[in-house]
Amino acid sequence: MNAEHIGTSLDSFLAEEDLLEVATVIAVKRTIVWQIKKEMELQSITKTNMAKRMKTSLAAVDRLLDEPNTHLTLAMLVKATVALNKTIRVELTDLL
Repeated sequence: MNAEHIGTSLDSFLAEEDLLEVATVIAVKRTIVWQIKKEMELQSITKTNMAKRMKTSLAAVDRLLDEPNTHLTLAMLVKATVALNKTIRVELTDLL
């Protein structure tokens, strides 16, 4: 381990390595996918049914639920939340 990073936060290390934005995108997408999958399970909604509710294709739902695929539009996210009878809340906070 490099001594210069001892005692620093993970965020500051990632920022120094120019990885903070990529790591944040991946973490946010994984969180969104986890929440959508959990809600689909609670409501017993299949991917096929989700596609019908969202008025989109099964392939689009598969892309939405694919954690490594970070290309997620706000429109698709809103469609998913409406299909689940939920709303989405976005909040900006200061970096730690």
